Amino acid sequence: MHRKVAITGLGVVVPHGMEVAAFFDALMHGESALKVHSPNGAPGPVAIPAGRCEYFDAVAALGRARANGMDRYSQIGTAAALSAWNDAGLDFASGIDHDDIGVFWGTGGGGTSTVERGYQDLFLRARPRISPLSVILGMNNAAASHIGMALGLGGANFTYSVACASSAIALGEAFRRVRSGEAPIALAGGSETPLTYGVIRAWESLQVLAPGDEDTAHAVCRPFHSDRRGLVLSEGAGAMVLEDWQHAVARGADIHAELAGFGTSCDHTHLSRPDPTGQVRAMRAAIDDAGLNPADIDYVNAHGTATREEDVAETEALRKVFGKHAPDVAVSATKSMHGHLMGATGIVEAIVTALALRRQSVPPTAFLDTLDPACAGLHHVTRAETGFRIRAALSNSFAFGGSNAVLAFRSA
Repeated sequence: MHRKVAITGLGVVVPHGMEVAAFFDALMHGESALKVHSPNGAPGPVAIPAGRCEYFDAVAALGRARANGMDRYSQIGTAAALSAWNDAGLDFASGIDHDDIGVFWGTGGGGTSTVERGYQDLFLRARPRISPLSVILGMNNAAASHIGMALGLGGANFTYSVACASSAIALGEAFRRVRSGEAPIALAGGSETPLTYGVIRAWESLQVLAPGDEDTAHAVCRPFHSDRRGLVLSEGAGAMVLEDWQHAVARGADIHAELAGFGTSCDHTHLSRPDPTGQVRAMRAAIDDAGLNPADIDYVNAHGTATREEDVAETEALRKVFGKHAPDVAVSATKSMHGHLMGATGIVEAIVTALALRRQSVPPTAFLDTLDPACAGLHHVTRAETGFRIRAALSNSFAFGGSNAVLAFRSA
């Protein structure tokens, strides 16, 4: 028998800051955190639009000893997880068995800073050896391990690396554990720090990054816009505490929303070209898994990367899923303000979706002043809408490799 799953804790480390409520407020006001930055480790002047957590002080957030033993992606991931844990108000002294609680984490690249620094030492500086910590700092599962150690969580500790769907899949797998009764509580999320010179140059070679200068960088990510020119990479992390509903109610927890369904699919057609058919299957699977109908969905936080092909493919998929109901579904792509956090995007946008349900408010797709006709047929939210009735919502994550993950939420 399936159990209801409550969302009782939220935490973020995103370009806008570390306060969840302030982050959502900024999105509602259409405030972009994107600026021109120089990638870490760049040998010369390189400037690209990006979302960087400039304010983040790992030592202040985690302590010097702990922070020094982590790659940056583990640092921001652990900080987000600790924030979510604190938001949930969990206390081991209350009788919760920490060995029943698992960590489910997502990342596309893991410790890219450590890996790139090692290559620079070997091939640019011709050093005979690299840091003996390179393997354990750079491995993809390091963040999940650090989170488990920081909180003393002895349950399952899994890392999912599925490109841009990584943290959405991590959250979905954690949801399944709690819903099945296998665990009363799970901590899920993801972190990514792709703003290194090598990673940026690799993405530039794909010709999918939006160009911009100091005057235009904040508004250069424009999903569904007729003149969209590409995505903007960002670093960041997000975390959620999921809890058996009855357990949460019994301890008087503050419930943000209900995570109600999870759907996945594989396009099985192309490594980088999106396929609406696969996206349709994932959305329908999530809606069915939640025991809902398409007409029950009032809001979709779109994947919306601002690339030419992806936005059109997602629009086609949304029109197919919702049919006559499509013009009534509010759709927004908040990447226009926080950028594309790669493996961490799914969890950050899931947090935005949960808060939209809680506040009954929809953040906009910023800077969408001219809609691409190929993306028409939906209710694109271009200015924040408050007092908007949201009974249920979806959060879409579609990844290179053709992996699609969709999460369905209900209002609490």
